[in-house]
Amino acid sequence: MHNTILGGYAKNGEVEAMLQFFREMPDRYLVSWNSVIGGLVRRRRINEALRHFHCMQIENVNPNEVTAVSLLSACAQVGALDTGRWLHSYIDRNKLHLNVIIGTALVNMYSKCGELVSAVYVFDKMVDRDVVAWNAIIMRFSTNGQSQNAIEFFHRMENEFVRPNDATILGVLCACVHAGLVDEGRKCFNSMSKELGLEPKLEHYGCLVDLLGRAGMLNEAYEVIQAMPIVPHMGVWGALLGACKIHGNVELAELAIEHLIEIDLEDGGYLAIMSNIYANAGRWDDVARVREMMREKRVGKLGGCSSIEINGEIHEFGVEDRIHRRAKEIYAKIYEISKRLRLAGHVAITNEVFFDVEEDKERALHFHSEKMAVAFGLIATGEGTIIRVVKNLRICADCHAAIKLISGILRRERVVRDRNRFRHFKEGDCSCGDYW
Repeated sequence: MHNTILGGYAKNGEVEAMLQFFREMPDRYLVSWNSVIGGLVRRRRINEALRHFHCMQIENVNPNEVTAVSLLSACAQVGALDTGRWLHSYIDRNKLHLNVIIGTALVNMYSKCGELVSAVYVFDKMVDRDVVAWNAIIMRFSTNGQSQNAIEFFHRMENEFVRPNDATILGVLCACVHAGLVDEGRKCFNSMSKELGLEPKLEHYGCLVDLLGRAGMLNEAYEVIQAMPIVPHMGVWGALLGACKIHGNVELAELAIEHLIEIDLEDGGYLAIMSNIYANAGRWDDVARVREMMREKRVGKLGGCSSIEINGEIHEFGVEDRIHRRAKEIYAKIYEISKRLRLAGHVAITNEVFFDVEEDKERALHFHSEKMAVAFGLIATGEGTIIRVVKNLRICADCHAAIKLISGILRRERVVRDRNRFRHFKEGDCSCGDYW
């Protein structure tokens, strides 16, 4: 009875009630600990989930597969590679069987932390690899900018007679998007219905539109939308709008934003993109009109948040964050980095700064959350340590250019996972090849 109530709190996201009830339970069994850890992970309270895991060990409660998968998912969410490695070692030491569930969780954890070598090592050790395991490794290659490897593993999967599903095709299409492989992407999309008997879903159409749009084939991308047998969603129209921003097509962008406003008026991110498209075209009256529309409807842009793991602890930063205990050192490091970037010839890319920041756009860029996290990583880790940052939004053009340049100046590798993909910055280059 107690565990049923506890599980209900966990599933409904009532974390405080769950923790209070857990503390007052007369007997706490493995299922109790798993409910609490899983509930904390779902609410992204990762440090607390890890603390409960350590308390669980102190009370001599042995974890099982459910515990391991929950904690590995937690590490994957926030890019906590060191903790994930420790968990992998714990799994090996305690002889938890590397079945397809734990194996896939390890593959996801390593690859979502940008550590693909370890992900492939675990994948190759797995004896029974189902389609979910194959999908995990293919998608992770895709999001880490290793598109050719994603496609090679797809063919390897077919050679091992594992039948692809719609998630497999989505992973391959994402790989084609990130590398601009238009012909390969078209072939893959067309094979869904013709060869595999799969009906393309909204996500597949979104990828195809994104693929064509990024490559500058905007009219063809729009034709794909018009021919869709299902109603396009935000992802499809958003992909077209993003492509219009890249290539400066205002007419198609206006059409896309009309549909996006109809679907979800509350998402201010798309209106901010439209404002930037007008600004890049020098259409300042339209910029003012869009900005006023956003003010009237109180539409805002989701705030950026970045996290970094240092010594097993997750540190989170917002834009111009001053609440961290080492904030003064972080700000000093950012000023130092900014000075070195200017000396190296970096010019701030201010055209994407949100409309309500007029007084000092360059200063606003200095303190984006990913730069805060990178600066903290530089002062909190030793020479040669790879700095790994996770961001909730897409990295902006200025942060991309600045982090790429500073990786060459300071000879420190950085891995930034944003909403769309991983970017591995090393010796002045980025794994995306500047293909946005």
